[in-house]
Amino acid sequence: MMKYEGNRVSNIRLAYIGGGSRGWAWKFMTDLAIEPAMSGEVALYDIDKPAAEANAIIGNMIDAHPAVVGHWKYSVSDTLEEALTGADFVVISILPGTFDEMEIDVHMPERLNIWQSVGDTAGPGGMMRALRTLPMFIPIAEGIRDICPEAWVINYTNPMSLCVQILYHVFPGIKAFGCCHEVFGTQKVLAAAAAEYLGIPTPPRRDIHINVLGINHFTWFDEASYQGIDLFPVYRDFADKYYRDGFHEPDRNWANSSFDCAHRVKFDLFRRFGFIAAAGDRHLAEFMPGDEYLKDPETVRSWKFGLTSVEWRKYDLAARMEKSRQIIAGEHEVDREPSGEEGILLMKALAGMDRVVSNVNIPNAGQIVNLPLGTIVETNAVFSRNSIKPMMAGALSDELYQLMIPHVENHRLILQASLSCNRDLIVKAFLNDPNIISKCSDEAEIRRLADDMIAGTAAYLPKGWME
Repeated sequence: MMKYEGNRVSNIRLAYIGGGSRGWAWKFMTDLAIEPAMSGEVALYDIDKPAAEANAIIGNMIDAHPAVVGHWKYSVSDTLEEALTGADFVVISILPGTFDEMEIDVHMPERLNIWQSVGDTAGPGGMMRALRTLPMFIPIAEGIRDICPEAWVINYTNPMSLCVQILYHVFPGIKAFGCCHEVFGTQKVLAAAAAEYLGIPTPPRRDIHINVLGINHFTWFDEASYQGIDLFPVYRDFADKYYRDGFHEPDRNWANSSFDCAHRVKFDLFRRFGFIAAAGDRHLAEFMPGDEYLKDPETVRSWKFGLTSVEWRKYDLAARMEKSRQIIAGEHEVDREPSGEEGILLMKALAGMDRVVSNVNIPNAGQIVNLPLGTIVETNAVFSRNSIKPMMAGALSDELYQLMIPHVENHRLILQASLSCNRDLIVKAFLNDPNIISKCSDEAEIRRLADDMIAGTAAYLPKGWME
């Protein structure tokens, strides 16, 4: 049970599902270590137990560093049930399948000239990833329902919207939400625009006040301000200035060109629709018709973003596994830079130590008035002690609604398909996807693609898909 001691809360128990992660888990551990208001224990659970054991060693090494102000003890749980027992918070960050399956997700559709810049959220890759992921989430949701129903559940796994949706489908009373940092990048672009056009030092991202509305990775701002100054006119001039050549941020999070982004797609969307598209260009492009930003690799290059390279992801995983060995052997120090995510800040607020407004993925209870109730939407919410209260975001414009509703409908179709192993629903969703249908409208070809992609990921699907 959590203990409150003045301006600190201790004895927090956190279950980390996917605790063998190489890379993100280290950032999460670092974020915990630099937050002085909380301490406790973390139970790591992963189907790859040796990976979780390695992270327990690394986590305890982080905790032993003299600069640490938030102390957490790390252990490995043999079962999901053991990890969830007594949990105050549950973090879910898993990889559904391997990068071999992701290679099929991303590259098999290229035979129909369907190109994907991420392949984990929308489009054929996102849908196949969902079919692998949702069955894995069912026992997690059931375990939370039966073992720690009052725990707050933070999901980082993609496809975010469907992962949060299945948690609520299995356990309607779950206290779950999805965290995503994509909005933060657009706040940084607005901060840069404010600095350039207002003649001020670049303000902190959190000082850019925005109204968020949309679905994960297809979010939009219809309001943005800094210290009472409307930033829409500023952004309009900024977008016009950098529209052709792009705006290149100096602090990229990745060291590979696949993740580069010059923000040309979001500038173009602003000029077309009058609202600020608030995700990375690579994600935004996948929600739009495929004959626009994803027509072919040359078109992608002209918009100055990159297609996902699964080959690089495999190389990067091998490098991170070697880095894990080096850290444990004392040959390499853990990077103690904060991740820039807000998960720890939100935990702190839910524990009653702060009050925070942040973007979050939760069921629509009316915060976006013209999307169906129950849809997992991304808007701002107020986080405080044991409470998340969504803020009214308003309505999508008619044009944005028309862009978004096919994806909302596909979330419904994919959830149903996953629960029933229904191939017809997958084909229907493929035929409803703007990236796919702009490239191929031949139902027989699309059905063959869906069948081949299902066969390629069969090792991580329920047996019903092969019957």
